[in-house]
Amino acid sequence: MFDSFVIFGGSGFVGTHMQRLLREKYPQAKVYVADLLADGSEYSQKVDVRKPIEMSGSFGPNTLVFNFAAVHRTPGHPDYAYFETNIRGAENVCAFAEKNGIENIIFTSSIAPYGAAEELKTENTLPTPNTPYGISKLVAEKIHREWVAGSANRRLSIVRPGIVFGTGENGNMTRLYKGLASRKFAYAGRKDTIKACIYVKDLVRVMLAMAENVSAPKVQLYNCCYYPSFTIEQICNTMMQATGMKRHVPYIPKKPMMAAATVAGMLGGLGLGICPARVKKLMVSTNIDGQKLAKDYPLSYSLEEAFKDWFRDCDGKVLE
Repeated sequence: MFDSFVIFGGSGFVGTHMQRLLREKYPQAKVYVADLLADGSEYSQKVDVRKPIEMSGSFGPNTLVFNFAAVHRTPGHPDYAYFETNIRGAENVCAFAEKNGIENIIFTSSIAPYGAAEELKTENTLPTPNTPYGISKLVAEKIHREWVAGSANRRLSIVRPGIVFGTGENGNMTRLYKGLASRKFAYAGRKDTIKACIYVKDLVRVMLAMAENVSAPKVQLYNCCYYPSFTIEQICNTMMQATGMKRHVPYIPKKPMMAAATVAGMLGGLGLGICPARVKKLMVSTNIDGQKLAKDYPLSYSLEEAFKDWFRDCDGKVLE
């Protein structure tokens, strides 16, 4: 179906997992990695999506583009960085596709465009982003939609993943595991905070399936997370069970927790990235509805199976 692939941001966490899947499923296809961290070889080219994209290779209607390139960690970057990379990057990736006659793009957006609120969000919920990151991702979605409207043959899949976890993540779930293992994690203000999430192996498989689905609508939009989503307590208990860890996780009310986070932030986060902004995030639900995804593109791993698989990939030692 596809004879070549271009992965913008292909050296990152999701990109490396996508590379693995594509080479397994399409062994004869050319897989181009376009990334600032690429090694500069024919199939791994240094590309800065903030600038007009020039790549050598064979591209056309049977090329599938994945746009994973983004500044995403929040908090952690100045406001302009999100807009510069995520908006200008979307413009330049779409211009690259236009120039090379490419007709299919997968774009990884985020749940951030929904904004921070406890209410359940479906794909039909009006986005109300309240961070520079969320705003930049919503604008980037609109840019990709403008591209797909330019030709009857073009197809676009937009995914809004929750927390993506798995080998090489080095993010929220990895910090959670380290906090549990070192007895430095406590429930911050509440235990029932909902945290939408998805295993990286399921995410890359689902994205490829969307592109391969020729009977799908011209534009697909999916929240990518488990259905129903899990609470932080459920995630902690499942993670400990899957990795053979036995811990009592303490509960700390909001006020003393924020005070402790402030002190920890002054001490460099104690090696766990602890700071008031991150602790506040723990107290706000990401209550995202994955029902549509579960119906059309069911996940292969339960939460426990995903943690067990990740643990096996790490030789049964640690999650990293």
